[in-house]
Amino acid sequence: MDNSATTPVKKEVLDSMIPYFTEVYGNPSSIYKEGRQAKKALDESREQVAKILGANSKEIYFTSGGSESDNWAIKGVALANKNKGNHIITTKVEHHAVLHTCEYLERNGFEVTYLDVDEYGMIDLDDLKNTIRDNTILISIIYANNEVGTIQPIAEIGKIAKENNIFFHTDAVQAIGNIEIDVDELGIDLLSLSAHKFYGPKGVGALYIRKNVKLHPYIHGGAQERNRRAGTESIANIVGLTKALEIAYENLESHNEKMISLRDELIKKIMDNISHVKLNGHPEKRLPGNVNVSLKFIEGEALLLSLDMVGIAASSGSACTSGSLDPSHVLLAMGLPHEIAHGSLRLSLGDFNKEDEIDYVVENLKVIVDRLRAMSPLYDELKEEN
Repeated sequence: MDNSATTPVKKEVLDSMIPYFTEVYGNPSSIYKEGRQAKKALDESREQVAKILGANSKEIYFTSGGSESDNWAIKGVALANKNKGNHIITTKVEHHAVLHTCEYLERNGFEVTYLDVDEYGMIDLDDLKNTIRDNTILISIIYANNEVGTIQPIAEIGKIAKENNIFFHTDAVQAIGNIEIDVDELGIDLLSLSAHKFYGPKGVGALYIRKNVKLHPYIHGGAQERNRRAGTESIANIVGLTKALEIAYENLESHNEKMISLRDELIKKIMDNISHVKLNGHPEKRLPGNVNVSLKFIEGEALLLSLDMVGIAASSGSACTSGSLDPSHVLLAMGLPHEIAHGSLRLSLGDFNKEDEIDYVVENLKVIVDRLRAMSPLYDELKEEN
């Protein structure tokens, strides 16, 4: 129940990768046969990823994953365009790969505006328009939130950015494999994605960079990725990313139908069987497999450990912050008080989840919540008041 954190590699994906570990093992920069074979696989992967995104193959750059893609997009645009301006616009509900990158830039002379969101995690487009300045060079807004699943109005944001001659980056790590995306139609200039979110391998991702975007190289040392990201390409991983992406978009409609059905059933059964629960995120404009609830009078860490003991993998938000005891910055930005944000639970469904697992989760969750609330002095006070 934590497919937003990562997904297993599908068998077809693994099968596509294996030859590039053992048979077609050449360095794509080499001119002899083994190198040319690897280069062919690299070029074909780039073309296929571009086709799925509605891009040109020369606009696709392979990276180590979503965090690198986010870092490169934001730092790359900031450093290459600082003669035009030093102002960046983002939101308070971004993944930390974006937030921490922006904080780094703030310490190095850039100005960042963090947009507020409403109770559903949605930005206000008028706020965005009013925040734009003459020195604004980049807007970076997450496509679909990794914690609460809220999907932002990306096409409208892209239109605003284009009208003001500002580059627009979106962290689409959670959106890819769940939503049809055409970068031209949406007005996206830079887009981050990561293979392990859609049943591909870990350690590989991509960054779409529109051809007119002025961007600093990210890694120096070689001519790979058209002189913008040095380092021998991980062909097996790139082939795996491409295969996983192909499968995701071949089966997108049936995947989403199944996810929405399971998601809505899970939400309903939690709400029907457990009291004092709040659904977080937009009720309709949300990822197909995302369920995020706040269970009042519950401490999140105890909840997750208890679920783990009965074989249920879940999270309280982003896996990247699972070592933190602080409440979710996303939920706080949405206006939830600390004590309620602390009891948040994210359940994220995937291709391998089955309907009977929904009942298993709800049955066990109810038992665990009842047990934890029995130890809560706040819950005792509520019962006494009633």
